[in-house]
Amino acid sequence: MRNRLWMLLAALALATVVSCGRGAKVTPKNSADGPLLLLNGAAPASAASTATGPVADNSRCHVCHMNYATEDLAVKHAQANIGCERCHGKSDRHCGDEDNITPPDIMYPKDKINTSCEACHPNDKLGSQHTPFLQGITKEKYCTDCHGKHRLAHRTRRWDRQTRKLIQDDKVRMLKTDPAKQ
Repeated sequence: MRNRLWMLLAALALATVVSCGRGAKVTPKNSADGPLLLLNGAAPASAASTATGPVADNSRCHVCHMNYATEDLAVKHAQANIGCERCHGKSDRHCGDEDNITPPDIMYPKDKINTSCEACHPNDKLGSQHTPFLQGITKEKYCTDCHGKHRLAHRTRRWDRQTRKLIQDDKVRMLKTDPAKQ
């Protein structure tokens, strides 16, 4: 049953990509809600007006990670023309792995999240609203505790973020058909 569900979801995602083509916009029934994916510079209607230049095309990632198409941190970075690849690498093998057992090129263990954010957002430029955070007097410990909750709520695979080794796997795989039996 789970294999059929995964096949259906994969087919739907593939059909969306094929029918839309690169650079097309995918719009929900209520177009006032804005496009579902950030394709060809499109952004959710609530944020579209704040983009002042090119918008990153994250459609390749959103095929599987649709939840980030409207997630605050991803949308704000896309509006600044900073795509998923900037932080997570090109991840070609990850994107091409239908069974999703290949990790992205770059992942961040918790102790590296703040350092990676600080590469573009240095502490001295953050402003006074971040003083309690920087002094360690808030309950928040990571930039993503406040900015976007940039985490998957449900995972079917987990990798050690430093070694990139698969440490949890639900063993569900795409159903492979044997062409000789067709």
